[in-house]
Amino acid sequence: MTATAPARHLPPPAAPALFRHLLRSEWIKLWSLRSTPGVLGVGGVVVTGICVNAARSNADRLDRGPIPGAGAGTASEPAPALFAFDVLGTAFVDPAWQLLMVLAACLGAAALSGEYATGLARTTFAAVPDRRSVVAAKAVVVTAVLLVFGACVALTSFAATQALLRDHGGLSLSDPGAARAVVASALLAPVCGLAGMAAGAVVRHAAGAAVAVIGVLLLLPALFQGDTYRWVRETGHLLPLDAWETLVRDPALPVVEKYPAGVAEAWAVLGGWGVAGLAVAVAVVRHRDV
Repeated sequence: MTATAPARHLPPPAAPALFRHLLRSEWIKLWSLRSTPGVLGVGGVVVTGICVNAARSNADRLDRGPIPGAGAGTASEPAPALFAFDVLGTAFVDPAWQLLMVLAACLGAAALSGEYATGLARTTFAAVPDRRSVVAAKAVVVTAVLLVFGACVALTSFAATQALLRDHGGLSLSDPGAARAVVASALLAPVCGLAGMAAGAVVRHAAGAAVAVIGVLLLLPALFQGDTYRWVRETGHLLPLDAWETLVRDPALPVVEKYPAGVAEAWAVLGGWGVAGLAVAVAVVRHRDV
């Protein structure tokens, strides 16, 4: 008589990962990077500081009044302004917000390229074969973090600079163009972050992805300046930096550009870059081997 082996009960199959589990996982991954809080914290202070310094400098120059010996003009020909001054633009100085674009794009690139560099992508996709869900969760987390970051920097910069310029035409959010400029500046960070994710998916190397996305976001627009050829300038309007500059422009100031972009076109370009960045990241990750 042979003894029968006792029946072995197999453990129940693990439940598939839900999207909220992916969101939590991507949140932990992002904040486990030691550079994340430092880059966002220091970067936000630097961006705001550049704009505040510009506002303080302009306020000091305006407080000093006309240049001695410049003349006060005549009744028929008033004295020229001390210097060209854009009150709204002081809160959104180009070099400062270009730095914000770099920080956001690099963070987005590192969020995806870092997994390939460390080999974590193999483990992630083995646990969750649906790569689209993984990239979507990563995009949601990156977008949410950078949106809060961009909104905080935009509101702080606007409030601080306009407080310094309160005696020289400082604006409030209810003034024409002010709210639009703040919203556009807040959205600029997540848009650049999604563009960085696309670069990270294509290049799969942190440094290479950062260089690629910075070249597209900041260096490429320099090739499409000037009003000599209309198609060149209109091509430049399709880039996020140009769209942001259109949206933060004070509507009370005259437009000196020969081929200006419209506000609706600028909003479409800004949103289109975010959607395109996500689409490229999903398509590349889905069809390329780890």
